[in-house]
Amino acid sequence: MSDVVVVDYGAGNTRSVRAALTVLGRSSRVSGDPELVATAPVVVLPGVGSAASAMARLAATGVDEALRDRVRAGRRLVGICLGLQIALEWSAEDGGVNGLGIAPGRVERLTTARVPRLGWAAVEPWGETFYFAHSYAAASEATVATSDGITVAVAQGSFLGVQFHPEKSGPAGRSFLERWCSPV
Repeated sequence: MSDVVVVDYGAGNTRSVRAALTVLGRSSRVSGDPELVATAPVVVLPGVGSAASAMARLAATGVDEALRDRVRAGRRLVGICLGLQIALEWSAEDGGVNGLGIAPGRVERLTTARVPRLGWAAVEPWGETFYFAHSYAAASEATVATSDGITVAVAQGSFLGVQFHPEKSGPAGRSFLERWCSPV
């Protein structure tokens, strides 16, 4: 079995996530198999795409319930960008979409001067800089890190979701993936 399963929902940045994991010496595979998603040592729910299409694909394949079961069982799940957003309860994207409900919170369109928010930004309190590309952001009572006043990391049980793209964030991103994509 692979160290890490990257969830296939028909979109997402699976190739770049797998490439980053390979650099770290982690074996990985892309899968939309609910049983594998529920039982793998570590699962990454990648980013890029739309909330409605991602949720529709996850529901159609049964992976939505496998992800919920995984977190209820205390198995590690890492969400990246859209993966963070759809793990929450609801998103305003696509006219409003129910999420997985793995962590509390909602996702709203950014109201910053520049949308989409693209580029490098510091994450506090972590003190590291990561790469961002997003038009929506989370609001959650489970927020553990922010950037420019925007929620960029949410943790709930065995779930950690981040708004940034660690696979595109150089040494800081590699360090993040090393910590969070290691089997516990």
